[in-house]
Amino acid sequence: MLVGKQAPDFRMTTTKDLDTLEHEATLADYKGRWLVLFFYPADFTFVCPTEVLAFNAAVPAFAAHDAELLGVSTDGVYSHVAWMEFHIGKLDFPLASDRAQVVSRDYGVLDGNGQSARGVFIIDPDGVVRYEVVHDDRVGRSVDEILRVLTALKAPGRTFAQFDPERALSC
Repeated sequence: MLVGKQAPDFRMTTTKDLDTLEHEATLADYKGRWLVLFFYPADFTFVCPTEVLAFNAAVPAFAAHDAELLGVSTDGVYSHVAWMEFHIGKLDFPLASDRAQVVSRDYGVLDGNGQSARGVFIIDPDGVVRYEVVHDDRVGRSVDEILRVLTALKAPGRTFAQFDPERALSC
């Protein structure tokens, strides 16, 4: 379990700069802001487009929470670009390529087929994982639920020093 721990660092090529495809995202890029890091199995699949488009529609809501989105799969960045060009359209957040499967493994979402499971991690401005969930590959995620959790995590008066993940599990 990663909740309450420093998020594993990462470095992945993304679609942030579609002209060069040379942008690399790192955890340090998000310091001082909330990050919703979500993993999905593959481009050009059945459930993934609906989820990714739902996340895209909610970019303004996440921005209102000072949160950014980063989608990750083990597909290559050129696959991401083709998926956007021929299927889902341009996105308002980057997709990252975890071809080496290192980041998926570090976050505990790499499956036996070398793909990322449907994991979501909310990382606070200090780089600490505050929420994690992994869904069955056949079930899409609820963006509204992720926004609800983010809102609760940011609630005034909440201090993370008071959060004890071991105690939370025993309730």
